[in-house]
Amino acid sequence: MTFIGIDIGGTRIKAGLVNADGKIIKHSSIITPTNLDAFGEALQAVVAELLADGPLPGGIGIGCKGIVDPDTTEVEILPGTFSFLEGHRLSAFIEAIIPKAITIIADNDARVALAGELIWGAARGRENAIMLTLGTGVGGAILAGGKILRGYSGVAGHLGHITVDPDGPMCSCGNHGCLETYFSALAIEAEALSAIHRGCESVLTRRFNEKPEALTCKSVFEASAEGDQLARSIIARSIRFLGAAIAGIAHAFDPEVVILGGQITEAGPALFEPVQGEVWWRSRRFLGRDIPLVKADVADQTGVVGAAALVLSAKC
Repeated sequence: MTFIGIDIGGTRIKAGLVNADGKIIKHSSIITPTNLDAFGEALQAVVAELLADGPLPGGIGIGCKGIVDPDTTEVEILPGTFSFLEGHRLSAFIEAIIPKAITIIADNDARVALAGELIWGAARGRENAIMLTLGTGVGGAILAGGKILRGYSGVAGHLGHITVDPDGPMCSCGNHGCLETYFSALAIEAEALSAIHRGCESVLTRRFNEKPEALTCKSVFEASAEGDQLARSIIARSIRFLGAAIAGIAHAFDPEVVILGGQITEAGPALFEPVQGEVWWRSRRFLGRDIPLVKADVADQTGVVGAAALVLSAKC
């Protein structure tokens, strides 16, 4: 049995034929168009390529940013460049080229990541787990009682929009002081660029003053590892907010494990050890145990494997 997983990314639509072991055996991708008609044609093209000369898949899973109804596959809210997808069913773009018997499921990209971990990764065999995807923003998903929570309006799990500072900076969601305004690649980069603009003494200022657009979140972590005091203070402050948020989430959901994925996790121990410490001291008295923080097990960073896992997780 195989499954098709599709990830609708900001730059490319990535798709793959995934086997029962969670391995991609055939892959296709195309630049993500920025208008509705071209988008439909592109989505059909990648699916048609995967269907050519092969057995029919056991289902199709689609991951997309925003708020997506998994049953109808309708994109309900998707701010930004791809807002033209709002109000449209993702399944409608490909129904004409696949047999009606094939199930199509779609969901938010963070829930897709958790689905992959539930079937083939760090949440396998678990009943209760938290997933945070740490990248440009902060995505989240919750496994409770063996089910991925979606909530009354389908918004459950948007953990990046937990308020960590009611008087904090404005977030893209319209709230102030969301977690992702303090801990995300964009937030860390913005803090570092502000310091560079002020002329603060730092290796970051010396390296990126002439070309600030080259600075990345990874640059800040690297400077911190070198002992740069400015970079250390930026990372330490961001990690305090992340650890405090995870501790609060832990008190609410009492998870067996917290899984961290996304590009920032490449920082390794420089991220995991201090975050673990924050969570431990903030939560251990009531919870009576140390909640393990682990890196996502599913090696595929494209979202394709997680999207395929949606089909299987829906049956759990």
